[in-house]
Amino acid sequence: MRTILLLLLGFLGSGAIGGGGAIIISPIGELLGMPLSTLAESPFNSFLIPGIILFLVLGLAPTLLVFALLKKPTSRLAEQINLFKDMHWSWTFTIYIALALICWIQIQMVFLQSVHWLHTFYMFYAVALIVVTLLPQVRNIYKK
Repeated sequence: MRTILLLLLGFLGSGAIGGGGAIIISPIGELLGMPLSTLAESPFNSFLIPGIILFLVLGLAPTLLVFALLKKPTSRLAEQINLFKDMHWSWTFTIYIALALICWIQIQMVFLQSVHWLHTFYMFYAVALIVVTLLPQVRNIYKK
């Protein structure tokens, strides 16, 4: 189950790095075929800020988290914001990433004033990430 967790995070991270990177390179959305008009109900004039957030929060963070889950490094800063003190911080941050994905999709649907099949896919993806993270087999690996 740990391998599935790592694959879920890796897929999320690589997709968000690719998508966020494309948006950062082309903030008017032309690389991904997204017209600027889709931002009409949002506070953004371009896709640059959403691209940076996507790249960092849902791209880089889960990718780095894969390594943290494998190596279990110590981090005083990460431990300070670890809500589950009996668990390694990397396990907790997996839950945080899943919640960030849910928030990202919800905010996206509000700003875009629409629901695309990818929104549904990534909502279920976030739920799957949480379920796998909470499985006893996975919890036991990261219990302090």
